[in-house]
Amino acid sequence: MNAWEPREGLVAVHQIQGVGWHTIDKLRQSDWDPGEPLTGEEERRWREAGIGEGTIQRIREKWTPEFIEKVGKELEHRGIRAVTMLEEAYPPLLSQLPQPPWVLYLRGDLSLLSRPGLAVVGSRKPTSYGFRVTRRFAGEIGARGWTVVSGMAAGVDGEAHRAALEVEGKTLAVMGCGVDVVYPKHHRELYGKIVRKGAVISEAPPGTPPHPGLFPQRNRIISGLSYGTLVTEAAEKSGSLITAHCSLEQGREVFAVPGPVTSAQSMGTNRLIQEGAKCVVETGDIWEELEHISSPEPPGVRETSAPSPLDPEEERVLNLLGDVPVTVDTLTARLNLSLGELHRHLMNLQIKGAVRQLPGAQFVRK
Repeated sequence: MNAWEPREGLVAVHQIQGVGWHTIDKLRQSDWDPGEPLTGEEERRWREAGIGEGTIQRIREKWTPEFIEKVGKELEHRGIRAVTMLEEAYPPLLSQLPQPPWVLYLRGDLSLLSRPGLAVVGSRKPTSYGFRVTRRFAGEIGARGWTVVSGMAAGVDGEAHRAALEVEGKTLAVMGCGVDVVYPKHHRELYGKIVRKGAVISEAPPGTPPHPGLFPQRNRIISGLSYGTLVTEAAEKSGSLITAHCSLEQGREVFAVPGPVTSAQSMGTNRLIQEGAKCVVETGDIWEELEHISSPEPPGVRETSAPSPLDPEEERVLNLLGDVPVTVDTLTARLNLSLGELHRHLMNLQIKGAVRQLPGAQFVRK
């Protein structure tokens, strides 16, 4: 009988500074039992496996029954669930990776780890076109019952999560920091919604601040949890292309939405299509490649009220808006309205779901 649960021992050692993926891999290869206290014989095997003396000393000093118990209580107190490779709850798709995370930390719905998912990623600074195609495809994916997997970054990622939530679909955010750290900070409200209606996960121990080196590792998990990756808009050197390449290396599908050849923000997606990614102009293009996957049950159809009617002045404003962003100054000049009147009409149109505000006081039709 173990002194404690092996999963508890693995989670605790994972939170010791300097103990990363490769160290735990060496521990496991040397027949380490995470459910039993450390012995001198195990230390000898660790040295033979190439684990440094400093690391062994840190584990010896830190990895105690008291520490293991403390880690478990702290996770419970913070509402964080740790899932290890030793458990049945570990996502089966992720276990197929060459270097799957030893531990995943989660807030939200644990069942999403085993549901069919599609990654939706792209630019942190999308154009209005990028916003619109992301909203369309992520919403349709979520409405079909698939989990929308993304990284909660600014831009396309955040829009993909929102679109899935708006159709009562499921979404999974993979963080490049601790699961209890909101990044970027302006996504605090979105983070809360995902925790309540989906799930937020991370390979990094709780409290880990965002760091550039963590995001490429995060990207392999986004693609690893998904049957395919859809890139909706990306420049030629966009970080989202790393996720697409991870998907390819993992033997998963890669999809890309074509964009204007004149747009620098579509160079990455257009290039992906040239290199063999499936060109997506409607969600049917995605499902053609995934016919062999059993689709989950779609979310229940919500009763929706009829759209709120627009008054004549609101219609005048809306008629000047389309896919191309229009500034407040341009609208004021063309409508011959005061700034206060225009702001009131734009606010009403946003409440009625007719327009969307973009950075720089620009507006587009939804």
